Amino acid sequence: QVQLVESGGGLVQAGGSLRLSCAASGTMFSIKSMGWYRQAPGKQRELVAAVTAGGRANYADSVKGRFTISRDNVVNTVTLQMGSLKPEDTANYYCKAVVIVVHGGSSLYEYDYWGQGTQVTVSS
Repeated sequence: QVQLVESGGGLVQAGGSLRLSCAASGTMFSIKSMGWYRQAPGKQRELVAAVTAGGRANYADSVKGRFTISRDNVVNTVTLQMGSLKPEDTANYYCKAVVIVVHGGSSLYEYDYWGQGTQVTVSS
């Protein structure tokens, strides 16, 4: 079982910055990718940013140039540095990890794990 523990988030004024962190723990072979998604009231959950084990990152167009994702493969953490925040960034932010697990001694399986979510509120 893999657990994701998120930290950060909160209330900030427009133009401000926040940092979200997520730590993965548990039994796993490797973590293929880690990332952040967000869900605003009445909207679908959407990708904000994700990064592979090799360090390749991708961002939603709406956050490019404002958010930066980084990952520490040694301690299995992912951090989202958010800057120039806008009211439309207000949402519940979820950490996601795509984890590779070994079954039966040699078979590899891929699972998605999610954090519990952390609220980010940007006031105008």
